[in-house]
Amino acid sequence: MAGCAVHGGCPSDYIAIAISVIAMIMLLTRSILPFLVHKVPRTKGSGFWLLMIQILGSFNFLLSIVLSFNFVTFKRRHWWQSCYIWAVWFQDPFGFGLLLNCRIVQAYQLYYLFVRRRLPPIRSCILLPVILLPWIALSAFFHAMKPLNARCHMRSWWITPFICRDILYIAILAGITWALHHIEFRFHEFKDLLKGIFVSAACIGMWVAAFILNEVREDTPWLQIASRFLLLVIASILVLAFFSMSISQPLLSQVSLRRREPQRFETMGWALAIPDSDLQQRGPTPELDLNEPLEKLLMNRRFRQSFMAFANSCLAGESVHFYDEVHELGKIPVNDSVRRVYMARHIIETYIDSGVAMEVNISHRTKKEILGTSDLAHPDLFSGAINEVVQLMKMNLVKDYWSSMFFMKFKEESQTKSGDQGLVEQVIGWDSSPRFNSVHDADDPF
Repeated sequence: MAGCAVHGGCPSDYIAIAISVIAMIMLLTRSILPFLVHKVPRTKGSGFWLLMIQILGSFNFLLSIVLSFNFVTFKRRHWWQSCYIWAVWFQDPFGFGLLLNCRIVQAYQLYYLFVRRRLPPIRSCILLPVILLPWIALSAFFHAMKPLNARCHMRSWWITPFICRDILYIAILAGITWALHHIEFRFHEFKDLLKGIFVSAACIGMWVAAFILNEVREDTPWLQIASRFLLLVIASILVLAFFSMSISQPLLSQVSLRRREPQRFETMGWALAIPDSDLQQRGPTPELDLNEPLEKLLMNRRFRQSFMAFANSCLAGESVHFYDEVHELGKIPVNDSVRRVYMARHIIETYIDSGVAMEVNISHRTKKEILGTSDLAHPDLFSGAINEVVQLMKMNLVKDYWSSMFFMKFKEESQTKSGDQGLVEQVIGWDSSPRFNSVHDADDPF
């Protein structure tokens, strides 16, 4: 026992490694399967890249524990096997540091979106390195002092600054989360943050206890083996807890420790339960005067779908898709600020941000006004952009649409549906049934 306690390779060590491998497989499965099986679209926003960074941080964290705490027997002959590479850098700033700071960035985004109702002033690609700098500085100082012994162990007084820093960052995460407690999120964001805080704090407490026992009591073989086993197992649970993520991305994968209901939403309006936001128009279609201006015609759902199909065939569908999403946003009551922020953020990330696949052609001034808005729930947030987009559609698409097969098909289907509706009304006899006459307009719940 004394030999494997020092050099590694105990049966419990391999069991702990197997548990950590299973944890990583679960992370990869829960993150990749929605994109492969359910064909969930991948966005270029921070939500996707924070997800990937958390996977990288989880892998670094678990691998660094395996290599720095002698779970397997090997001689440190090369520079990349150094204790300082794995125990100081990969385990700290590029392992656990990435995990915790990604959660802080996500909480910071939610705070600005739903409490301040504006886009975060600092982009995630800048904020994450900035808040990671203290971790890098502490690791650099620790590396320069070189306090580790041959077994990658440090003295107890060196452990104190690391523990204090971790507690400080968890307190920051808890403070931001508390500022969000009054927001009625629709996609479990607040519950995920709370779960991450509570589970992570408990795991860190147990992990610190095992770490201290492993570092201080080097002369007790069984204690070394047991604490080493607990260290890796608890770390595996820790990365799973940190990986619970929704962060207002209902069209992305909903990753958590428990299985959720399938999120088969094809549009954001559908995900937010906006009335009549599914892909098919239901109920009778109002009469449509084709001599009306384009702004009036686009208010009709079936005309908009036909015009959208034509625009897609011309590889210019982003303008109509943008109009459709803003039209859905207009159905949300002005006092429902949470759903309006969800929808506005989705529209900005899909159509307004520079470089996105569906970016609409609007002026720089209009784009700047939208991105710099102080109220994402404002009812006129996209009014200027809609006016510009409609003018572009009038110049580039409308004339060709009137002579296209898409318009011919729409006109034929409209005439057929209108005839069928009149026949149904004649057969049923809307005014002859006492059951229907007993329901007045003011009492009709539909």
